[in-house]
Amino acid sequence: MALLISHSAPTTAYISCSAASRNSSISSPPLLKNLKFPRFWPWQKVKIGPMNVSPMGFGTWAWGNQLLWGYEESMDDELQQIFNLAVESGINLFDTADSYGTGKLNGQSEKLLGKFIRNFQGNKQARDNIVIATKFAAYPWRLTPNQFVAACESSLDRIQIEQIGIGQLHWSTANYAPLQERALWDGLVAMYDKGLVKAVGVSNYGPKQLLKVHEYLKARGVPLCSAQVQFSLLSIGKDQIEIKNICDSLGIRVIAYSPLGLGMLTGKYSANNLPNGPRGLLFRQILPGLEPLLNSLKETAQRRRKTVSQVAINWCISKGTIPIPGVKSMKQAEENLGALGWQLSSDELLQLEYAAAESPRKMVQNIFQTR
Repeated sequence: MALLISHSAPTTAYISCSAASRNSSISSPPLLKNLKFPRFWPWQKVKIGPMNVSPMGFGTWAWGNQLLWGYEESMDDELQQIFNLAVESGINLFDTADSYGTGKLNGQSEKLLGKFIRNFQGNKQARDNIVIATKFAAYPWRLTPNQFVAACESSLDRIQIEQIGIGQLHWSTANYAPLQERALWDGLVAMYDKGLVKAVGVSNYGPKQLLKVHEYLKARGVPLCSAQVQFSLLSIGKDQIEIKNICDSLGIRVIAYSPLGLGMLTGKYSANNLPNGPRGLLFRQILPGLEPLLNSLKETAQRRRKTVSQVAINWCISKGTIPIPGVKSMKQAEENLGALGWQLSSDELLQLEYAAAESPRKMVQNIFQTR
């Protein structure tokens, strides 16, 4: 099974069209009753390399991460339900990494994705069109192209598929091991040439390194299809804007990770209501300075009859990126899916971006992000 596993007609909401009053004897035509409407229409799919994917993907960082996200194996049944709901709703892009999972659970995210694909009992075409985007860590012992290819083969084994949709270099080593960087790029070329991946991408690359890797791959006949970067209303600094402009000019698709700022843009937390663990320490520093942005998100959400999370994710979609919010519960999955099928107006985008600029605190940038 070649995994690029997109979807048949996605379904979600049921709308009753029997609008006649109780006292009326007029009934709606049978064909109009219980109409199924998709979360998004086929023409709203997004091109990424040779593939067509949903305007939003699902991120799976939490699947196997005990330290930051409190994962337990007892969650697996609900995670399967989340996966099924996503695919049935038209989501066909799932982002993971060979380093996702803590301690003995290293690689657990990839293993779970493979298991969920095999257990999916829904539409076969939907299953076969799923696109797995996984990231390969630039570990210090991965010093040669063959070692990076071996990492890709290990991911294929964990997921138990024949081909990965997008093979991504998880971070650049340019800041601390520039000689290793070239070997990793050659590894991307090799896995692409061997047909182990349908396309290649990078993650946590700044503008300068992004241009360099694009030119290097292009000279070897390998198109760079995606650049994954922290991108949200909490992370729209100079680098993010420059990266987005470069990607637009070169035909590279931006995949926006942490579109909800690790949860800070959900509207569910405050200085007096912080999450447990390491996130709580970060939230304590940043949340008090987000009042203008959170107020603007809440106002927009109320006006649109959406949630704060849905508005924050839709902002990413409206900016031309593919957000990959993480999900741990069916409630989160349902809420995130509500970000699809509509679009913020230009005035609303400007209002939110002005509020973000007026907020004195910003998201801490990934330590692996390069210039």
